[in-house]
Amino acid sequence: MRLKNIPFYFLFLVISCSQVKNEKHSNEHKKHHWDELIDADLSKWDTYLSYQIQPGYDGTQPKNEQGELIPPIGLNKAGYNVFTTKQEGDDIIIINSGEYYGCLITKDVYENYHFQLKYKWGDKKWAYRKNLLKDSGILYHSIGPMGAEYWRSWMLSQEFQIMEGHTGDFWSQANSAIDIKAYKPESNLDPLAHESQDYLPITMHGPYGNYCLRSSNYEKPHDEWNTLDLFCFEGKSLHMVNGKVVMILKNSRYIDENDKSIPLTKGKIQLQSEAAEIFFKDIKIRKIDSLTQKQNALF
Repeated sequence: MRLKNIPFYFLFLVISCSQVKNEKHSNEHKKHHWDELIDADLSKWDTYLSYQIQPGYDGTQPKNEQGELIPPIGLNKAGYNVFTTKQEGDDIIIINSGEYYGCLITKDVYENYHFQLKYKWGDKKWAYRKNLLKDSGILYHSIGPMGAEYWRSWMLSQEFQIMEGHTGDFWSQANSAIDIKAYKPESNLDPLAHESQDYLPITMHGPYGNYCLRSSNYEKPHDEWNTLDLFCFEGKSLHMVNGKVVMILKNSRYIDENDKSIPLTKGKIQLQSEAAEIFFKDIKIRKIDSLTQKQNALF
């Protein structure tokens, strides 16, 4: 090899290595196109409403003044207008009044995905939450009948909580279960998520209860939009608030009537109406073929 050719071969080697590195990164987390989930008619969603839950609710089915059981409002019932849309510039905004407990439910079932939305709070609070924090949530891997949990409003699912001061928390809905990296609770404290800790089983069937706090509060001021990202892949999930990971979860499952653990890795997505006004926009989802190397390292 002539010495004058050495710079050329060195440059060729650098370019080749760079291409290999870029291809590896690209294949590591192959991206699919985003599926936009909002239109003016909410055509990709169903609506379920149960009750306007009142203070003192104890988990039993509400009754009227005559002591008769009140049936839930039900699926896609007209006339309640809990979920409406408005155009704001280039954005279609979902207005969730919160007046009745219930949810929007995707018509499609999803597995192995990246789900994203933006939210900000409205000013209204109703009945049960008049003197409490504003509350909503993303319920993922939703399966089975409506009204399966304590509030008689939602499907069995895993919850990515949206709540003032608590966005990113986890709730087990009905008999779901999952393992979360979290500090063990003591006394009357709740488990607290943190990437440095071992996994705790979070379920109503276990010693640590069915609730876990997010690691930190990354919410924006009341009138600003927050971005939430939910990654779900083969039983693992990540809760992210404004670009920060606040919870690491794995082994998504539910406990059947025989106390057997059944994997829970796909289902519909519900957006809760929970007695507080909240606005959503830019709701979208895309399939993923893997988590990234950086995301996998968290587990």
